[in-house]
Amino acid sequence: MKITKILGGAAVALASFSLQAQAETWDMPTPYPDATFHTANIHDFAKDVAEATNGELEINVHSAGSLFKHPEISKAVRSGQVPIGEFFLSLLNNDNPAFGADSLPFLATSYDDAERLWAAQKDTIDALLDAQGLMALYAVPWPPQGLYTTKEINSVDDLAGLKFRTYNSTLEQFVTLAGAAPTQVEVPDIPQAFSTGRVEAMITSPSTGVTSKAWDFLSHYTDIQAWVPKNIVVVNKRAFRRLDDATQKAVLEAAARAEARGWEMSKAETAAQVAVLEENGITIIQPSDELMSGLRSIGTQMLEDWKASAGAEGEALLSAYQQ
Repeated sequence: MKITKILGGAAVALASFSLQAQAETWDMPTPYPDATFHTANIHDFAKDVAEATNGELEINVHSAGSLFKHPEISKAVRSGQVPIGEFFLSLLNNDNPAFGADSLPFLATSYDDAERLWAAQKDTIDALLDAQGLMALYAVPWPPQGLYTTKEINSVDDLAGLKFRTYNSTLEQFVTLAGAAPTQVEVPDIPQAFSTGRVEAMITSPSTGVTSKAWDFLSHYTDIQAWVPKNIVVVNKRAFRRLDDATQKAVLEAAARAEARGWEMSKAETAAQVAVLEENGITIIQPSDELMSGLRSIGTQMLEDWKASAGAEGEALLSAYQQ
């Protein structure tokens, strides 16, 4: 009788160990603070995955660049250091210009345009990521990008010489063509960069302006709606394929919900966060015709340069978008 009980207890313990062994935890680096809607959406995504898999796959979110700095995240997922991560899609522009199409100035400036561009861009992006051992799970846009400065800007000439925050090669080119001085600064470092005088201007979303408390270090927001860039969540293909079919299905379904939810969150963010900027003393300005004319001229020049470098893939992407 005692032997039977011992064997029975061992079987239960073995079964419990087997269930625990099947459970898996994925570390997920993200570049933005928890207050950012992208990160809030990722937490919901992780929760959906955990619930759909009964805890067999847990995604541990490391926000604000706490695990890997923003420029390192795609490489960390590619190399298998982590199985999943989020980053700004156009950071891969140097790998292939198609990655940077959504950050081209004044190509897509509304959510409808951004949705059409993503539809035109997605097959190309999927193929490029596949070649790197990555798979896209979902992409979510930022609100249209506005101009933040410490003074009123009425023309491109007013930007000349300003120390300007950049975050990818496309924006660096834009800033240079505007006559300003580009300086690479990641989102968590924005307040310090302004307070120490490293930068005096930036183009970013109302969301980032609010999470950075832009009113503490600048005074004007000009609603130029320059582009609608996206963040993308990718998974290492080898890590994904190690999941069983049911878990893979759960991840893909949670990703589809996160993409739909994220686009709606982004739309809601735009007006709400501009209002927060104004409530905290930022002067909200509609851009002058002179300023917009000058900025669009730079955008046109950059589009021509992009076409020349993007080759057949870029031509096909633009053709699909412009149909």
